[in-house]
Amino acid sequence: MQRYIVGGAVRDRLLGLPVQDHDWVVVGATADEMLAQGFRPVGKDFPVFLHPQTHEEYALARTERKSGRGYHGFTMHASPEVTLEEDLMRRDLTINAIAEDEAGNLIDPYGGRDDLERRVFRHVSPAFAEDPVRILRVARFAGRFADFTLAPETLTLMRRMVADGEVDHLVPERVWQELARGLMEAKPSHMLRMLRECGALARILPELDRLFGVPQPKEYHPEVDTGEHMMLVMDHAAATQQPLAVRWACLVHDLGKGDTPADVLPHHYGHEARSEEHARSVSERLRAPADCRDLAVIFAREHGILHQVEKLRPETIVKLLERADALRRPERFLLLLDAAACDFYGRPGMEQRPYVRTERWKAALAAVQTVDAGAIARTCTNKADIPQRVHAARVAAVKEAQSSAG
Repeated sequence: MQRYIVGGAVRDRLLGLPVQDHDWVVVGATADEMLAQGFRPVGKDFPVFLHPQTHEEYALARTERKSGRGYHGFTMHASPEVTLEEDLMRRDLTINAIAEDEAGNLIDPYGGRDDLERRVFRHVSPAFAEDPVRILRVARFAGRFADFTLAPETLTLMRRMVADGEVDHLVPERVWQELARGLMEAKPSHMLRMLRECGALARILPELDRLFGVPQPKEYHPEVDTGEHMMLVMDHAAATQQPLAVRWACLVHDLGKGDTPADVLPHHYGHEARSEEHARSVSERLRAPADCRDLAVIFAREHGILHQVEKLRPETIVKLLERADALRRPERFLLLLDAAACDFYGRPGMEQRPYVRTERWKAALAAVQTVDAGAIARTCTNKADIPQRVHAARVAAVKEAQSSAG
């Protein structure tokens, strides 16, 4: 029995990055031998075990053979006869196909160290094309390792996979999993560009792909291209370390601009309502978590008016706070403001300008929170009047706060 550290742990150590977890491959062993040594099996489909003390994952060396379409269309073979090189060959990229033995020696049969030095993503073998998830994984790595480029032959292979319909067989849950992880990387725009370059974005998020080439008024958007605006917004969200819900809301907030009739471009009248509809349908299609879906829907609907707080009447401000459920969910409303700030800064030349609207909305919310709805309800003889009187008190509180602030 021989044990090797493989994959990301070896790659990240060679790149000088922190190593969080170790994955191991075991060569020359059977499942029964692993159980006899106290390892605990994980799942039913793969020969993976947890170490009894460290709880790190140990997988028996295995090969995989394509037997159907999509992510699940594989037949797996694990036995003591499978070599380390055969196990490494089934991996996606050469930089992930480097192993390290227990003495610290590197085993690199496919040139992973050279590709690390060149900063290149390159597939290990033609078997890459058998698993469409690998397209998403490579794109996600592009968001993490921003100075890497994609080998031309790997791009060609990815494009062929898309053309062959492999991406169409991805299950929504796996698409969401990889997208969400990529959105949380340092440069999510690099992931999205790679997906677009190989054609996968048009298959998994056609609403997003349609934004590229759609113009916006230059006086408000110096970048003009709606798709490029989205890229800038996403990278600002990453640079300010926003949570996933904010990043997802930023990603889908302008999808309605892809439906704007050509004769009214570069203007996008009423795109917020169309964006709200798309944000909901895309979130549901990919089965995004409820917090991501709900924030995305609200931000798509309200982002235009959030940017105009200084022009709004107190009545309009209170209506938005009530629509957004800001009184019951103030923490979510603050995330909404974070998304609005990312949208503001997702334009060239805005880097040094303060986004003062955040504080104005916070002040309005604080004023509304001073209204004691319970006390008002106790003074109402007609219960039907309660909502209107509470609303009026909130409007008065905002008006007073604005007057006090000058």
